[in-house]
Amino acid sequence: MQANGGGSRGASNGGEDSVNFRLSPSSDLRIQKGDITRWSVDGSSDAIVNPANERMLGGGGADGAVHRTAGPELRAACYNVREVRPGVRCPTGEARITPGFRLPASHVIHTVGPIYDVANNPEALLRSAYRNSLRVAKENGIQYIAFPAISCGIFGYPFDEAATVAISTVREFANDFQEVHFVLFADDIYNVWLDKANELLQDE
Repeated sequence: MQANGGGSRGASNGGEDSVNFRLSPSSDLRIQKGDITRWSVDGSSDAIVNPANERMLGGGGADGAVHRTAGPELRAACYNVREVRPGVRCPTGEARITPGFRLPASHVIHTVGPIYDVANNPEALLRSAYRNSLRVAKENGIQYIAFPAISCGIFGYPFDEAATVAISTVREFANDFQEVHFVLFADDIYNVWLDKANELLQDE
């Protein structure tokens, strides 16, 4: 995909503006501004990724917004996920899946990104969060998946570094999904992601 001028632009469900990049002959990457809780494609084989905490019971930012929109059924489903140790249902870098309940998307994939200044190897953990989310999606027949910018809120991950990890990891799954979306609420994160996609995908 070429730099800025090569991406195809248009409106997209859940987003104000979107730019499309080709990952493979059968798969597209779409970067868009918008609210991930409003995103869906077909309501049956689509999933949004929730940047959760290890307890999986809701929190601030996008995590709280996902839980509010999905309704109390989501918290109940998360509560029923088996703890791997007391208070931890999804360790950092791993992923779990639940129904979407009142969300437009059919499923929610919960993953926990690293806290940048605390984790010993934040890049490896962030890559694992994306990779495991994609693996869980593939195992559950998801064809359309939407990510936020994992760890780029209060977890403090630098946007440029996070975008590199996110987009390069998505490329590993270029033949496994029809569409992979990044639905980004803030203009500054959207612009970093778009620049990084132009840089990393210009030869696709």
